[in-house]
Amino acid sequence: MRVVKELTGKPCKVTVFSWNEKYLIKLEYGPFEQTYKVSMMDYLEEEIDDILTDKFISEAMDRFKSMGVSLRDAIN
Repeated sequence: MRVVKELTGKPCKVTVFSWNEKYLIKLEYGPFEQTYKVSMMDYLEEEIDDILTDKFISEAMDRFKSMGVSLRDAIN
């Protein structure tokens, strides 16, 4: 697995890996992670930025908040 790119200036850490004919888009925020797999046959490396739009990141941040609520509810 190799790191293709890391994005800075986003509300969460974004790392794109190349592995097994796929790009793995990994988003990290606090104790939570989200990983998306995208076929290398469907996207060129330069096109990954087309996926990582502000809307995509915003929706991922909403999921992180939901994950936090679910964890808190499960613990309590």
